[in-house]
Amino acid sequence: MGLLSLAIWTPIAFGVVLLALGRDEQTQAVRWVALIGALVSFLVTLPVYVHFDTATAAMQFVENVPWIERFNVKYHLGVDGISLWFVLLTAFINVVVIIASWESITRRVNQYMGAFMILSGLMIGVFCTLDGLLFYVFFEATLIPMYLIIGIWGGPNKIYAAFKFFLYTLLGSLLMLVALIYLYTKSGGSFELAAWHAMRLDGPTQTLLFFAFFAAFAVKVPMWPVHTWLPDVHVEAPTGGSAVLAAIMLKLGAYGFLRFSLPIAPDAAHEWAWLMIALSLIAVVYVGLVAMVQQDMKKLVAYSSVAHMGFVTLGFFIFIDLGVSGGLVQMIAHGFVSGAMFLSIGVLYDRMHSREISSYGGVVNTMPKFAAFALFFAMANCGLPGTAGFVGEWMVILAAVKFNFWVGFAAASALIFGAAYTLWMFKRVYLGPIANDHVKELVDINSREFLMLALLAAAVLWMGVYPKPFTDVMDVSVAQLLKHVAVSKLN
Repeated sequence: MGLLSLAIWTPIAFGVVLLALGRDEQTQAVRWVALIGALVSFLVTLPVYVHFDTATAAMQFVENVPWIERFNVKYHLGVDGISLWFVLLTAFINVVVIIASWESITRRVNQYMGAFMILSGLMIGVFCTLDGLLFYVFFEATLIPMYLIIGIWGGPNKIYAAFKFFLYTLLGSLLMLVALIYLYTKSGGSFELAAWHAMRLDGPTQTLLFFAFFAAFAVKVPMWPVHTWLPDVHVEAPTGGSAVLAAIMLKLGAYGFLRFSLPIAPDAAHEWAWLMIALSLIAVVYVGLVAMVQQDMKKLVAYSSVAHMGFVTLGFFIFIDLGVSGGLVQMIAHGFVSGAMFLSIGVLYDRMHSREISSYGGVVNTMPKFAAFALFFAMANCGLPGTAGFVGEWMVILAAVKFNFWVGFAAASALIFGAAYTLWMFKRVYLGPIANDHVKELVDINSREFLMLALLAAAVLWMGVYPKPFTDVMDVSVAQLLKHVAVSKLN
């Protein structure tokens, strides 16, 4: 078993063990098993980074064995500079979520923790697979644990939210399955991504494939106008579910564009780039304005996620190295920052059982340590220099200005909207006099919550101050991808 298989199957194995620990008296043991499993799962991903060669764009740590031999389906894994950091990010966020859920989840704890462990392994599988059908299996399998997490441990309208999440994402993926089957027949019976990348398809075929993949990945990102499922799901999902959904699951769609849409249908990607840029700018600007009027903290951060992911797709479809790298950096940064924002809301919700901004006011007076963390994450969400939130957005804006000044100008305006809705929320929740007796009785964060927020704060600060380890890993792979797309366009 190679390093990537360990990264995928270690959390899944721990998840299965957790499901077997079912009795109420085992709850504390379940929590410790989950934490140990999450830590071990994170540790097994570190050698992948340590031994990664940044000088080559080739796939590394490759594992390739037959799976379904009759249809030439292979268990084919590998990572390059585009996918490496998402393996580590997924395992890291899983550790933080297990710590965050330590006390807030009191029923069916083994199933809750087990679902997150299995989900973590499946998401890492999406980022590692080099076989089209295996990708589809992992991509769709992630829906099952997240559907259960929302439907069992969610809020009052959890069933509605879970169905909406499942149906939106499943329907889009069915068109992707049709595209995968077509590519399988067209390539002479191969599901290998490398074989599909090497194919030269005619223009109309590429356009059909591009929109088939768009149906699956745009919903997952989610891009405007297929983003409407996200706020409902975030509001109803438990805190850990919201954190993983925003930090990792949204990235599966954006990652799919780089693995499928651009290299398989490069001409169509160039031809329809104007549409992708337009939809991205609408997400960045319009959805940012929508976020300003939200009264529910989770809804506000959910709309904020749509706006921030707009930067990602904008960066991808201007076909400039700086833009694609900026989009990838923004994906990682958004994983840290959005996860932190949702977990911060969870800290307040555990105490007050309300997400309404109007229920709060003056929280800094009773929870000063927590308010300091919340301010730091709010600044990162605004894109303050020195935080992770700044690096990717700045790279994308620079690339967008190089591509077209007015596109860059529109993208840069989002920084103003981001600062407006984030700081306005912070002002109403944390600043001013104590608003009511409930706020007056609040108790500051304990050592467990401090550890959870400190881990994320360290990651946000490290990436903001020293992003070189992130960009060095992806530069060669991004250049190779854009070279492939450009050569196909010329041909």
